[in-house]
Amino acid sequence: MSLRIRPLDESNAPAWDRFVRATPEATFFHLSAWAGVIREAFGHSTFHALAEQDGAVVGVLPLARMRTRLFGDLLSSTPFCVYGGPVAATPEAAVALERHALDLQRRLGVPALEFRRRDGVDPGWQPRPSLYFTFRKPFTTTGDDAKDQAANIPRKQRAEVRKAIRLGLSSTSDSDVDGLHRLYAESVRNLGSPVFPRRYFRLLAAAFPGEHDVTTVRQDGTPLSAVLNFHFRDEVLPYYGGGTRQARAVSANEFMYWEVMRRAGAERGATLFDFGRSKSGTGAFDYKRNWGFEPQPLHYCYQLMPGARLPENNPNNPRYRLLIAAWKRLPLPVANLLGPPLVRGLG
Repeated sequence: MSLRIRPLDESNAPAWDRFVRATPEATFFHLSAWAGVIREAFGHSTFHALAEQDGAVVGVLPLARMRTRLFGDLLSSTPFCVYGGPVAATPEAAVALERHALDLQRRLGVPALEFRRRDGVDPGWQPRPSLYFTFRKPFTTTGDDAKDQAANIPRKQRAEVRKAIRLGLSSTSDSDVDGLHRLYAESVRNLGSPVFPRRYFRLLAAAFPGEHDVTTVRQDGTPLSAVLNFHFRDEVLPYYGGGTRQARAVSANEFMYWEVMRRAGAERGATLFDFGRSKSGTGAFDYKRNWGFEPQPLHYCYQLMPGARLPENNPNNPRYRLLIAAWKRLPLPVANLLGPPLVRGLG
């Protein structure tokens, strides 16, 4: 039977996910449930497609279109995700999925098509100068005892964790995405960024019921910081996190990520910590390096229609600096009201 491209639907979603879980190059962000989350949370059109041969899935391509008045029009694999692009078991399937994406771009008239590659730029595609870096590192899971885990983090971070323990900080692991969102909203406002809607966090929890948890750190019962973690194969991915201003003074964030690593290893057998992406020249970038992670450049690449430019919807763009400074001064209720309509174009 010849190779054919089919849209993702309910009938082939299980086969799609089996392929993703069995293919080393695939990532958590290639799972089929992201299509529904992106549609329902942000109202974007999705065009996820799979390659099929002899009744078997031999490739997948997650695709969504972000089209907003403020931030333009982008067909991406995949917005709101760190990694993307087609994953295929054969060269023929890879070529067919790329051709499908290019045909879709032309048919829709989208100025830019983006593949969020982790390991390399696709031949013939325009690379973006290094902006985003990912931070991934193996860690050992020799036991649940703190001493057994100490070698996973640098000495300075171990000292911060010990400080947090002396101050009586504790952690819980559950699915409290509403509690997380309250801390996250305050944190991103302080950084000058629009907040994601609470509905998005709830949709993620529902889409990945056995592959997420929320780690929350408290002192005397008061929540200080929290992070939403994803679990995929042997990886743990702390993805959306935030905390109060008080969290820094008591090393709550250091304790939180220590607890994420400890629990993922002891309870799920994880052996790789994916700290997500950060932009060069930012505090988050430096923070992750201080944890002993070496930055690895992400190879986002593009196909542009005639006259189109690379998308520059990021805080490093000078046009957003005044907006970021003003956003930091907004009352939190106002920021929470204005943020979700804006952030749908900033995936």
